[in-house]
Amino acid sequence: MTGDGTRAVRAGLPAVEPYQPPMPPPVLAAHFHLPGDPAVAPFGYGRENNPTWVGLERAIAELESPAEPAEAVVFPSGMAAISAAVLALVKPGEAVVLPTDGYQLWPKLRERLESFGLLVHTAPTSGDAQLAALESAHRAAAPVRLLWLETPSNPGLDLCDIARLSAAAHARGALVAVDNSLATPLGQRPLQLGADLSVASGTKGLNGHGDVLLGYVASRQPALVDEVRRWRTTTGAIPGPMESWLVHRGLATLHLRVARQAENALAVARALADRPEVTGLRHPGLPTDRDHALAVRQMRAFGCVVSFTLPDLAHAERFLTALELVDDATSFGGVRSTAERRGRWGGDAVPAGFVRLSVGVEDPADLVADVRRALDVARG
Repeated sequence: MTGDGTRAVRAGLPAVEPYQPPMPPPVLAAHFHLPGDPAVAPFGYGRENNPTWVGLERAIAELESPAEPAEAVVFPSGMAAISAAVLALVKPGEAVVLPTDGYQLWPKLRERLESFGLLVHTAPTSGDAQLAALESAHRAAAPVRLLWLETPSNPGLDLCDIARLSAAAHARGALVAVDNSLATPLGQRPLQLGADLSVASGTKGLNGHGDVLLGYVASRQPALVDEVRRWRTTTGAIPGPMESWLVHRGLATLHLRVARQAENALAVARALADRPEVTGLRHPGLPTDRDHALAVRQMRAFGCVVSFTLPDLAHAERFLTALELVDDATSFGGVRSTAERRGRWGGDAVPAGFVRLSVGVEDPADLVADVRRALDVARG
């Protein structure tokens, strides 16, 4: 089996042909010439399939599951992928278990799911809370169809044991989906750990350049993939070929970005650990982090995000304003470092001074110096 770098550089590419480009250009087509029976045509109409998607989907499947065959379905955003995974596989009257500390749109999606007749149970990511919620939901009247995990969680960076929870869910007849946005396929492989679905916002680390919205669902189970793909075709939640092409092109540097960002994030986290005004510091790569042992077992790289809390809102705002190499922006996983006070959105249960810092690929010494200087300015 080839290494991650070799795989990332060549994932999803066609066989070499003389005089053809190494990376096929995006196919911009609403329809294709379609003689005969549409059922046997690989491409017929743009809402159903596109050659540019096929290359990217093949690449993602290879990265998420290098040891066993898998398939992926791409979407125009991470939320489109999440919504499709849930709504394509869970029927009214069935139950789902969702994280209470995951991405901030989950509460709104939960309201929508409940309005469609799904029964929703929730639990925080860390500890045994999800296992307890799964057991409690299993004893209820409605069968649990899906357990949704987000590990590391966003923005709090809590971890849960994918293998353990997958085994428990399967014993109760439930599927398991893992949001793999923060770790990326090179940092964590949920399918190898027992999950049925690996779902991610490709907007984040997978693309890594802050210029494309994209999402995907990957699985080793063709029946699940078929259901998700039918949902995409029916709802028209399709990505553009140019966006798909940009993400596929960017995968060639994914292994370099993941490694450099993890290295940089750990350096920044260590610098933050020395500051008395910083509390609640989280990064899975820190030996002192409460989930470090679990991270070592199930993660292959510890990610680019560091979260921490400054004394209050004003202190955090002074820190963000004083940063020079770190942009004040949302999202994470990009090559340029960003940070934000998450409380400004109102959807996360975090203190007013809570900061999520996404570390890019700049020189680590420069980032550490910038963060330390901004902390000094904020402290006054």
